Amino acid sequence: MSELVLYPPYAHRHAPALTTLLAELTALRADMLALAGQATDQLQAVHPNFGPSARNLLHYLALRQHDRRDLQQRLAALGLSSLGRAEAHALATVEAVLAIVQALLTPAAAETDPDNAPDFESGPRLLAEHSDACLGPAPAAHSVRIMVTMPGEAATNYELVRELLREGMNCMRINCAHDDAAAWGQMIAHLRRAEQELGKTCRVSMDLAGPKLRTQGLPPAPAVLKVKPHRDARGRVLAPARLWLTAQEQPQPAPAAAAATLAFPAAWLLGLRPGSAVLFEDARGARRKLRVVGVEAQGCWAELRKTAYITPLTRFLSASGAAASPDALPAKSSFLLLRPGDLLQLVRQPLARRAPPESASGAEAKAEAGPAVIGCTLPEVLDSVQPGEHIWFDDGKIGGVAERVEAQAVHVRISQARAEGDKLRNDKGINLPDSQLAIPALTEKDLQDLVFIARHADVVELSFVNSPADITLLRQQLAQLTDRVLPIVLKIETRRGFEQLPALLLRAMQAESCGVMIARGDLAVECGFERLAEVQEEILWLCEAAHVPVIWATQVLESLAGGGMPARAEITDAAMGSRAECVMLNKGPRIVAAVQTLGGILRRMEAHQSKKSALLRSLHVAGLWRPQ
Repeated sequence: MSELVLYPPYAHRHAPALTTLLAELTALRADMLALAGQATDQLQAVHPNFGPSARNLLHYLALRQHDRRDLQQRLAALGLSSLGRAEAHALATVEAVLAIVQALLTPAAAETDPDNAPDFESGPRLLAEHSDACLGPAPAAHSVRIMVTMPGEAATNYELVRELLREGMNCMRINCAHDDAAAWGQMIAHLRRAEQELGKTCRVSMDLAGPKLRTQGLPPAPAVLKVKPHRDARGRVLAPARLWLTAQEQPQPAPAAAAATLAFPAAWLLGLRPGSAVLFEDARGARRKLRVVGVEAQGCWAELRKTAYITPLTRFLSASGAAASPDALPAKSSFLLLRPGDLLQLVRQPLARRAPPESASGAEAKAEAGPAVIGCTLPEVLDSVQPGEHIWFDDGKIGGVAERVEAQAVHVRISQARAEGDKLRNDKGINLPDSQLAIPALTEKDLQDLVFIARHADVVELSFVNSPADITLLRQQLAQLTDRVLPIVLKIETRRGFEQLPALLLRAMQAESCGVMIARGDLAVECGFERLAEVQEEILWLCEAAHVPVIWATQVLESLAGGGMPARAEITDAAMGSRAECVMLNKGPRIVAAVQTLGGILRRMEAHQSKKSALLRSLHVAGLWRPQ
């Protein structure tokens, strides 16, 4: 029998370190209780469903008010919990470590009185219950739900909705910024029919458009149609461009593929014969000729062997000498080409822009035209802009700084754009991350849409929420429209909304059910793309502490849904979404394939990761290894 080797007791060897930790953990616990004690009124206002959760959120805020990394390292060095998974049960985690340290130092010491805060079992259970109440039961294959934004096609295509539900859609999202009540009703009717057919259930979440600030006011660009023959790499014509000429009184679609369709007076078309030539001078003054190659009851076919630019003013001359111009061509959207250093005027009302003289070109033309000018959909926000504040356009593609603020315009010096210039068009988003915008979260359109939402939706998403008052206003409006419990999902998409998240959560928890969406598109612009990873992590942690479900949204598997192949970074991003309670996919031609792929990713990741904790599932490669 081997001789027993005795080592100095663990607590004896580490007594100084344990004594210091005991004092720090005791003070930390006191701070956590004190912060909750200071918010008695807010705690009393929350719904009974969220009472323990609200207390846990405050405990967690106290834990994260100071840098705890040194404490974590010293705890880990002694083989103790480093508090890194305290979100769902903050006080219980600290008390558990504190009890172990006390037991090591003074085994006979009395235990700390528990605070009845969520513990290691009840914390995760509360989050699961609140998630079920807001987003519906978790699917059997994986605990993370899949939300899909409906395209307009879903109103007329029952098969699409059925396939999405069959492949794993758990939440149907309808964006009220698009389509109308009639289309929304058809989408929901298709879903209810598919639920009965497949024996599945799915929540309907409707997204209020909110006060989206966008560019507007650029006049349409001149309607110019470019038609060109098919050429080889050396510029030789391989096949002429085929044009379909139809009567403008009763236009008919081209019976076969056509490079362009032009509508002319029916009487003029009657004068065309196979083999005859139609002469015209295009928008550049170049002389061109169409050759009529076929005449049908619905129209004529003509061929063009040279590139031409056609406008509604272009005059076409038939062989008989009769002249005609094509019916109105579709107008193209105009744009401003902005480069670093350019000056842009963001105005309340679009100003008339002088066209440069025909002789001007290059820098001379730019000087003649004056600074670029564009309007915005919510001119009242310009009252909140101050010099020196950043302004971003088109999801952050173009950015600048407010150089001067006047009564009718904000002068923006462009600092972020490609050297060759970026195009700014109408209906592009504007973000003002530095400005304190005094605009309500609910617009007149939102109030009208709420009438439909209160009758048909299971969840309502509040866009651009910035203050607790926005939540109160929405709840008041819903209370006037329905007695049903309609969970409110807070879309966090502005810097102010992120910074106000604890207050927003406490106000939302006054209702019976609520959730949070990380709207990463606008949020990345508002907080800076380089900070997005950090910001979305903080939102996940705070929401877990509040036991509030999170929807991971924007650009998930976007390339795949859009018709292409997913990038490696997109697969990793989708896997990160497994730490939320729901992942949202946007519409696209291959959205069904995106749902299939996402379901597989979530199913695999669930065996490896739970929130911030890595799970020790058996590894296939570990089982294959054998000693050499």
